[in-house]
Amino acid sequence: MEDNAKQPLMADASLYNGLPTDTGSSCPSARLTSCTPSISKNKGGVSVENVPNASRQWFVLRVSYGRIIEAKAFVEAKGLECYVPMRYKEVKKRGEKRVITEPLLPSFLFVHASAEQIDSLLQDKNIKTFENRTLLSYYYDHTSYCKNAPTKNPPLIISDTAMDNFIHLTSIHNSHIIPVTSENIKYKLGDEVVITEGEFKDIRGKVARIAGQQRVVVELFDGCLVATAYVPKVAMIMYNRY
Repeated sequence: MEDNAKQPLMADASLYNGLPTDTGSSCPSARLTSCTPSISKNKGGVSVENVPNASRQWFVLRVSYGRIIEAKAFVEAKGLECYVPMRYKEVKKRGEKRVITEPLLPSFLFVHASAEQIDSLLQDKNIKTFENRTLLSYYYDHTSYCKNAPTKNPPLIISDTAMDNFIHLTSIHNSHIIPVTSENIKYKLGDEVVITEGEFKDIRGKVARIAGQQRVVVELFDGCLVATAYVPKVAMIMYNRY
């Protein structure tokens, strides 16, 4: 890992909005077991604690363009838990700096539910009410295949451990947390580390150099990467030593 003096942020601030073409469909083999993370606010921000639950899992759903808020409301109206990571972005208006919030990943909604609940949600007839565009659809795991349908990919499910880490990072109110693509990263993702101090304490990820700064990148799934602000070398240790 290399350490550098803190430098001005120069990264492209555009939101990651990649939409790989899905080739799969839902299949029974996607119904894995997991624990239920519960999200509660406290003085330190957001804490995530796992409570055992064998039926609910974190599904990644694709949202049609510009409809993330509508999608969140639709899911919550069904009584399901969902998560929309927000971005805290600095903007200038009339010469004054302000911090605004906007969806960090506007093409994705994370829903904590059983496979049966997700199937029922996506079959709802009201899901295509706006210009006949599907509000929500499965995002598929392109790294595996259904046991009963070898040519199809199962729906993507995120482990509780990975989701806890992601929620921890994206719940921090820091405008320098940004979504990145491989083009933003100036060298290959390196050592896997744990941040040991500061506002990003306990975040796990890989070291990378982005916009002239040493940062830690959390990759939730292929193509979905979010970077911390600058992290000095002294504030991290190798993950396998933690």
